[in-house]
Amino acid sequence: MLTYKAMYKFLDEGIHAEILDFPGVITWATNLEEARRLLASALTDMAETNLLLGESLPQPDATITYIDADLDESTYLSLNYTNQPALPA
Repeated sequence: MLTYKAMYKFLDEGIHAEILDFPGVITWATNLEEARRLLASALTDMAETNLLLGESLPQPDATITYIDADLDESTYLSLNYTNQPALPA
C-alpha cells in the first residue's frame, strides 16, 4: 500500500482537494467527507490509468507540503491487481 499526501483548501464555494505527490489528482466538493471520498476515487482512477498505460506510479513524498492548505493528511492507495489485456494500439 502506498501513502500519498492529500491537502484540502476550504473556500467559500466548497473544498479544493489534491494529492500533492501524484500530479493530476485533484477534485472539488461541498464538504470534507465528500472531498475525501472523491479524492480517493480520483487517486485510484489515476493510478489504474498509469498502470494500464505502462507508466510507473509517482513515489510518495511524505515531506511535501502546500503552505496555503487548511488541512493535510495521508491518503492510502490500495489496488487490486488483475491480469487484464493491454489497451488496443
